Amino acid sequence: MYLVTLRFSENRAQAPAHMDGHNAWIRRGFADGVFLLTGSLESGAGGAVLTHNITRDALEARLREDPFVAEAVVTADIVGIAPGRVDDRLAFLKA
Repeated sequence: MYLVTLRFSENRAQAPAHMDGHNAWIRRGFADGVFLLTGSLESGAGGAVLTHNITRDALEARLREDPFVAEAVVTADIVGIAPGRVDDRLAFLKA
């Protein structure tokens, strides 16, 4: 499982021009069963994506397809998480 933070860069002003493509990229991540959660970072610093069922290499390739990443609107930081103890509602994450 990976947590990805997408922090706005100096090119943030270009975000509106790429929002439709970014939202389509998010929809595809959910449809593919890779994204578990997306949301905004506090203080408008960018966004975050919680992923599973994907390798780091495949995730890096997927991130390159995000128009926000491709157009340097955001920088992506990937943190790998190996679930240990989880709430029963999230038990599928340990599978």
